[in-house]
Amino acid sequence: MTDEPIASAMPRRPIEWPTWGLIVVIYGGWGALTFLFDRLPLWIAGPAAAWLCAWHGSLQHEITHGHPTGDRRINALLGFPPLSLWLPFERYRDLHMAHHRDETVLTHPSFDTESYYVAEEIWRRRGPLGRAVSRIRNTFAGRVLLNPLLLIPSFLIHEAGAVIQGAPGPRRIWAAQALGVTALLSWALAVCHVPVWAYLLFFVYGGAALSSVRSFAEHRAAARPEHRTAIVEDAPVFGLLFLFNNLHVVHHTAPGMPWYRIPSFYRAHRETLVAANGGLVYRGYADVARRFLFREHDAPLNEWTAALASTGDIE
Repeated sequence: MTDEPIASAMPRRPIEWPTWGLIVVIYGGWGALTFLFDRLPLWIAGPAAAWLCAWHGSLQHEITHGHPTGDRRINALLGFPPLSLWLPFERYRDLHMAHHRDETVLTHPSFDTESYYVAEEIWRRRGPLGRAVSRIRNTFAGRVLLNPLLLIPSFLIHEAGAVIQGAPGPRRIWAAQALGVTALLSWALAVCHVPVWAYLLFFVYGGAALSSVRSFAEHRAAARPEHRTAIVEDAPVFGLLFLFNNLHVVHHTAPGMPWYRIPSFYRAHRETLVAANGGLVYRGYADVARRFLFREHDAPLNEWTAALASTGDIE
């Protein structure tokens, strides 16, 4: 998408102190918040819970790309704690790596698991109500408020099918997830007395809703792969929450770049990056919300997704 030697030539620190610090802050913050949850007003505890779980999702994304160590097993352990309950780190890592095949998979209605585009055959089968829900889900308000209610159950049903069929990978992953969730909830519910409804509403649902703010406008179907990834500038608060993946074109240009180097790289190469992605730039998430609060970001089925689907199976 841009000058790849420039991106790859940036040296990697022997010890990624910013990421290690973030790990301590997120897990320590979760432990402290659950411990103090019943002593804090909900208007503080609720948003803090949503922020921490969304931040943890951003951290897991960073870990999938080889940070903070070069050891895949250590990184997997660092990303394993299931604060969100529903998404095992290993499943997320495998699914997300497929998403990064920009030429063939990115925004593909059948193969990009992070896409909200729909293949024509599935679109027809959904009927009027299903199509209406898809359109609502493609508005900013629908994605943030409704998406967790649709995404989490559909993912769990799909995963349950894989486990029931006896696939060894999903069975192993979900057995470990069950142990992790049991330990986590034993602390949060039994020791700290966080109400079940509060954990599900604020930590799980709230965290997924905040993460949906990032994912809503970061990709858009287009004929050229480099035009499918957006930039959201002027987002200091959400930028930190999303570990600067609001500047998403940088991440798809150099997926291995650590989060704390993305802003400086973007500033140094902004003109090249904006030209490469066809000028798909938003001026903050308020700009995204203003444009698409009750209007679709893109049609779930359109000429570009139809063209992608016509390529057939992807090896």
